[in-house]
Amino acid sequence: MKKYLVIALMVVMFFPKAQQSSDSMKLGNKITFSAYAELFYSYDFNEPGHHKRQDFLYSYNRHNELNLNLGLVKATYQSENLRANLALMAGTYAQDNMAAEQEALRYVNEASIGIKISKNKKLWIDAGIMPSHIGWESAIGKDNMNLTRSLAAENSPYFETGAKISYTSDSGKWFLSGLVLNGWQRIAKADGNQSISFGHQVTYKPSDKITLNSSSFIGNDKAKEEKRMRYFHDLHGIFQLTKKFSTILGLDIGAEQKSKGSKQYNIWYTPNMLMKYQFDDKWALAGRLEYYNDKNGVIISTKTPDGFQTFGYSLNIDYAIFKNVVFRTEARGFTSKDAIFVKNNELRQGNFFITTSLAAWF
Repeated sequence: MKKYLVIALMVVMFFPKAQQSSDSMKLGNKITFSAYAELFYSYDFNEPGHHKRQDFLYSYNRHNELNLNLGLVKATYQSENLRANLALMAGTYAQDNMAAEQEALRYVNEASIGIKISKNKKLWIDAGIMPSHIGWESAIGKDNMNLTRSLAAENSPYFETGAKISYTSDSGKWFLSGLVLNGWQRIAKADGNQSISFGHQVTYKPSDKITLNSSSFIGNDKAKEEKRMRYFHDLHGIFQLTKKFSTILGLDIGAEQKSKGSKQYNIWYTPNMLMKYQFDDKWALAGRLEYYNDKNGVIISTKTPDGFQTFGYSLNIDYAIFKNVVFRTEARGFTSKDAIFVKNNELRQGNFFITTSLAAWF
C-alpha cells in the first residue's frame, strides 16, 4: 500500500500551484483533486466471532470494530476534448471487492481516459477502470439515500473495465451509451475466459425532478469450459416528489444458463423501494424495503433447499455536522425463507444489525 501512497503524493507535488476551493483543489480549471473518507462501526446481533459479517455484503461488513469502509483520493482532468480520472483507495470495501484482482490493482478505484469525438455534439469514447453503469447506488456513501448499500448494489457491479461510447443530448434530457467490458465487475478476466461482455445504458430526465434509467449486461464471466451466458437488466427511477421528499424505485433481474449450451436458465431478481425525507439542512430520515430472490444461487449461494430468498428493511437518520461532514446511523434487518444466518453455531432465519458512519470529503 505504501507505494500507492507515494504515487499519490508525487501527483500532488507535481502540481505545486494548487489552490483549494470549498470542495476540492483545482489547477487551471482543468485538474481537480478530491478526497473522501468514511469510518464506520457496525454491531451485528448475531455476533460473528471472526468479526466479518455476511459473505454477500461487501461494504460496512465488520462486526463490533471501528474500521475504514472507504478512503479515496482522486485526480480529475477535464478539458473541452479530453477527460481523465485516477483514484486510489483503501478500506474494507477495497479489500473485499477487489479480492479477486491482481495485487497491484487492488487499490485502484478508477483509472480512465475519455476523448470527445464530435466537434459539435457531446459524443465521447472512454476506456479504463470506471464506475459501473448499473444501479442506483455507488460505493461512496455520502451520495446514497441510505447508509448501507442495498442487496441489489452489493451483488451487482460497483466497477467495470472496458470501453464505452456515450452521447448526451443538447437538452441534457437523454444519455445513451454502449459498452464493451472485461466481465462482471472485473479488471482482469477470469482464468480461461475468452469472452467479451457488453452493456448499454439509457437515461431520460423529463424534468429536474425525474430520472429514469435502463442498464444491461450481457456476457459470460466463467472459463471457456464452463461458459454460461448471463443476461442482466437494471431498471430504476429517481423521483423528487416534493422539495423535501424523494424516492427511488428499482428492479434488477438476471438470467444465466444452467450449464454450457443449455436452453434453460436460472433467474434471480430484486425489487427495491427507497425513501428519504430532508427535514432541513442538517437532518434527514431515510428508509429502504427490498427483496432478493436467488433460489438457484447464481449470485448468492446458500446450498439450502430454497436458496437465497430474503426480505430486507432499514431506517437511517443523518446529521450533517458541517457542509462536508455527515454522521449517519442505520438499523437494518434481514428475514430469509431458509435458515442461513449463523448465531451461536446455530442457523437462523433472521439477522439484525446497527451501523453508524462518519464521512468527510473535500
